[in-house]
Amino acid sequence: MSLTQVYLGLGSNIERETHLRAGLDALAAFLVDIRCSAVFESQPVGIKSGPFFNLVVSAYTDLPLMELDRRLKFIEADNGRYAPDRRGLPLDIDVLLFGDLVGNFDGLILPRAEILKNAFVLWPLSLIAPDRVHPGAGKSFATLWAEAQIDQVLAPVAFEWCGEQLTPSDLL
Repeated sequence: MSLTQVYLGLGSNIERETHLRAGLDALAAFLVDIRCSAVFESQPVGIKSGPFFNLVVSAYTDLPLMELDRRLKFIEADNGRYAPDRRGLPLDIDVLLFGDLVGNFDGLILPRAEILKNAFVLWPLSLIAPDRVHPGAGKSFATLWAEAQIDQVLAPVAFEWCGEQLTPSDLL
């Protein structure tokens, strides 16, 4: 069984701590070697709502891309993402990178465009994978973050999962 490294973006603006922890717990049930970035609070982009908590997760999977995406949709659903009466976004999980895949895979475009557009994706990604090169931009995530001119304000927040503080004290 070969494993593929994946990077996922997680966000929540309703019961943020509860839903992010539930999402991480669900991911831990089928992903290997999960590493989490610092957690950031950000203002919403593209929707009217309260502020989000966002982070990026690195992990390994033996699942094909579309099966991984299907499981992520189930986790989102379990957290109320598709409930007809929901207000806001309880849990959003996006595949940012899947190995070195580039292209459109049944509507799932990789690498995800939000990497280069949103600070709440690029900053955490630059922290968790500073030397990894963006397959389209040809630069490391640390370089892309250093050069980014994204007009979004992020605030690192203390966040604990499985007894581990995800946001280093030097960021707080």
